[in-house]
Amino acid sequence: MVIQLNPEPEDQEVQALADFPDGELLEITKVERQKKSDHRYIIHFGTYNMTVHEDVMIKYRMISGNSFMKQDLEEIVVADERQRAYVEGLRYLERKPRTAQEMARRLREKEIGETIIAEVLQRLQQERFIDDPLYAKQWAEQRITNQRKGKLWIRQELREKGIDKSLIAEALENISPEEELESALQTGRKKWNMIRGDMNDKRRKTGAFLMRRGFPGEVVRQVMNTLREEENAEGYDDEFYDFE
Repeated sequence: MVIQLNPEPEDQEVQALADFPDGELLEITKVERQKKSDHRYIIHFGTYNMTVHEDVMIKYRMISGNSFMKQDLEEIVVADERQRAYVEGLRYLERKPRTAQEMARRLREKEIGETIIAEVLQRLQQERFIDDPLYAKQWAEQRITNQRKGKLWIRQELREKGIDKSLIAEALENISPEEELESALQTGRKKWNMIRGDMNDKRRKTGAFLMRRGFPGEVVRQVMNTLREEENAEGYDDEFYDFE
């Protein structure tokens, strides 16, 4: 899937290191844990300071006595932003799977730069934490089986989640016509039995209900026929209602 990126915001290292002097060797004078954060540290260079994630601090050996040039720190700031985005991505995945577009939207909300968003998305996809083809397949199966929604409804939901059209089509192909018909019949029968009224009321309300749930007209007609037969009704006219 191709994620559309917004224009790159102002470079993060420019903001974080704006006051740091150029061309000077900067020695770390103090390292302290940031309050209300178990994994971020404040790195002091005399009167200057910056914050980094614990993993980044360890990777670049940011300990008291070590020295860095400003250009070295700019690289570290980018690495820290990348790590922050990755950790935020994993946190966002804790409750349930996400699509690539949902993840990109979340990271933008956290003011992550677009270049880093692209890098983190690629990493999460390589590690299979984000898998749009699998997501689409499982979503379609769950919706048709448990939520009793039709393919039209499922297609629209997956579009809104940013799933590529080809992946949506592939996921829906895994749902057989028999599965969709059975799903529609079960939810239609429940709705039918709840309606108090004559046959026309039941047909009209049940048919409209199934259409709203994303079942196509042909499936709705088949369900109406079955429900009519179950009640041994007579005088049913297939053309009386058009559920297209």
